Amino acid sequence: MRVAIVLFTRDLRVHDQPALTEAVRSAEQVVPLFVFDDAVLERFAVPNRAAFLLDCLSDLDAALRDRGAELVIRSGDVVAETMRVAREVGAQCVFVSEDVSAYAQMRERRLRGACEAERLEFRALPGATVVPPGDLAPAGADHYSVFTPYWNRWRAAARRKALEAPRRVALPADVGSSGLPQLADLVQGSPSAELPRGGEAEARLRLDRWARDELQHYGRMHDDLAADATSRLSPFLHFGCLSPLEVVERALAEDGGEPFVRQLAWRDFYAQLLSANPQTSHEDLRSRGGRWRRADEELAAWKEGRTGYPLVDAGMRQLQREGWMHNRARLVTASFLAKHLYLDWRLGAEHFFDLLVDGDLANNVGNWQWVAGTGADTRPNRVFNPILQAKRFDKAGDYVRRHVPELAEVEGACVHEPWKLGLLRPGGYPEPIVDHTEAVTRFRRASQRTS
Repeated sequence: MRVAIVLFTRDLRVHDQPALTEAVRSAEQVVPLFVFDDAVLERFAVPNRAAFLLDCLSDLDAALRDRGAELVIRSGDVVAETMRVAREVGAQCVFVSEDVSAYAQMRERRLRGACEAERLEFRALPGATVVPPGDLAPAGADHYSVFTPYWNRWRAAARRKALEAPRRVALPADVGSSGLPQLADLVQGSPSAELPRGGEAEARLRLDRWARDELQHYGRMHDDLAADATSRLSPFLHFGCLSPLEVVERALAEDGGEPFVRQLAWRDFYAQLLSANPQTSHEDLRSRGGRWRRADEELAAWKEGRTGYPLVDAGMRQLQREGWMHNRARLVTASFLAKHLYLDWRLGAEHFFDLLVDGDLANNVGNWQWVAGTGADTRPNRVFNPILQAKRFDKAGDYVRRHVPELAEVEGACVHEPWKLGLLRPGGYPEPIVDHTEAVTRFRRASQRTS
């Protein structure tokens, strides 16, 4: 084969990138292509992810230049632009990485059809997950809807070997590229103040440092909010700056790696769940038949981190400032919206998706539905008590004080119930917008009516 195209999407790396590796092996020349897809920008572009994406693309371009090529940038309809480049360079094949969302599946179908019409070979390869979504299924079904049996199969499944980065990528001469745009050309607004820098080089540095120094403590410390002992690799996994397979291999090579690997299995679980049920990006996986409340002021208070529950507010303010939130805080804040306020989980998922730099559709929707009781949770009526969760996972109150400056001077665990100390003042930290006991009673009654 003389010329092949590798269309990059959410796989912005050169290490363990099966589509790139196979293209380099199969063709004399390779065009690494990224298209700023109008449909994706219109639906999903937000400042945090757009800024991170630009970092990732700049880093990918640098890695390709080190190997003798460069990243070719185009804008418009992804299929039309890919076919235009294919005609310009006389390509014989288009390589792409498989993905799981409804849009990604439609994109793959359109690319395949366009390649057939142009008499080009089309090849979709794995790489977005550790185990490809369709590889594991229980008897009598095409996917798993409960995590534990999936995890048992997943950890015993055979895995492909991680691939080295190509040493050289030969680019055809005179391939036109529009270059990287500015952030303002893609979206309106500014990213979060403490947004991390994107790219594979940064991702690999973080993985090495964390696996060497912190991974051994993950099983014991990952729920400790103040310790911030999670990997913070999720944005890099979302954009494919890291291969999830390579991360699993690295984690299993270290002491105490399995608890972290289990979280990567959750990522694969939600990917196969969305792949089989693409409508769950906006529909209940398991409808409970109830009617969510509408309370715009309460929704606004939740988004702004002024519910009067310090742990909930700390999580929401961390999200605003960093474009990221600790996983334990994600569970508590989501539960508060769906079960204390009894507001539609889609409102929360949309807000998270607007701000999370790791805004992965499968994980975001999967976790929100799990918490709301409409998804894969086998205990759909569980409620996370924000006060008890705070006392358990932020014992000294350091996480709350870090993110809620109105409470920075409150000592010890008293910070979790400031109303009991008479610390609330007009214009300062707010009273709780809902009573915990009354809210849980309301939720239980609603659950009984719909069960």
